[in-house]
Amino acid sequence: IDIETPKKKSFEAIIHTFKAILKAKSLKADIVHIHAIGPALLTPMARLLGMKVVFTHHGPDYDRDKWGKAAKFMLKLGERMGTTFANEVIVISKVIDNILIQKYGRKDCHLIYNGVPEPEICDFSEYFEELGIEKGKYILGMCRFVPEKNLHHLVEAFSKIDTKGCKLVLAGDTDFEDDYSRQLKATAKEHGVILTGFIKGKKLHSLLTHTRCFVLPSSHEGLPIALLEAMSYKLPVIVSNIPANLEVGLNKDNYFPVGNIDALANKLQQNINLPYAHVNYDMSAYNWDHIAEQISQIYIHMKN
Repeated sequence: IDIETPKKKSFEAIIHTFKAILKAKSLKADIVHIHAIGPALLTPMARLLGMKVVFTHHGPDYDRDKWGKAAKFMLKLGERMGTTFANEVIVISKVIDNILIQKYGRKDCHLIYNGVPEPEICDFSEYFEELGIEKGKYILGMCRFVPEKNLHHLVEAFSKIDTKGCKLVLAGDTDFEDDYSRQLKATAKEHGVILTGFIKGKKLHSLLTHTRCFVLPSSHEGLPIALLEAMSYKLPVIVSNIPANLEVGLNKDNYFPVGNIDALANKLQQNINLPYAHVNYDMSAYNWDHIAEQISQIYIHMKN
């Protein structure tokens, strides 16, 4: 059910949640499943209306650089409301589980990872011609253009290496244009980086199918779906050594110290110097059928 919501960065999620909870009540819902700590601010409202609540904690969003002091305070309050008043809490990583144990003493959380669908291997030669890239001769960054993703570090690191004809492609954009996103785009264009904007479907799947490497240099993640998606395509990956990325359990050679641009440049150069190749990962923990079964068992338990 679509619910109209004003497009304002600070209010969109909370207004949408408020209206969604009222709609759920009107439909006589037994259970409301609230995702993320911002919407979790309204967990007590759902409980007061007589519904049971599952709260999924996707990460401490108050650590994101885009939020000011007031927003960070409200996000922390949302985390407290969700963790304290939800009937059941799901966490997507052991890192988040430890946060909730240490801060709130909540020791009964369910660890259920994010899922990733089966890869859609495909070709889209016309799109590659439009972008001016060749199969196996580009490195891919794929995420929203926000400060904590550190795409500016990737652009700077790429500018330091011998690219040997490889290009850097950044797939994504920002939900709300700001000084950071404008500066990132300007810097990227100065260095010949290819910006695709928001893409999906065949365009995105083709980029994932044929890139020689996926890079995620972020300083903050819950459990990065973009990384899991890249792994499902058997891509070599280079990621920052933050706890959420470390939890995925890659080889140590896949990691670099977060914020260290020279170390990232070295990793990029190593990848470009090696032959184009794929990597096999164990993706069993991120299977959507398995995840759906885990969540359904929580719902069934709550109903009984």
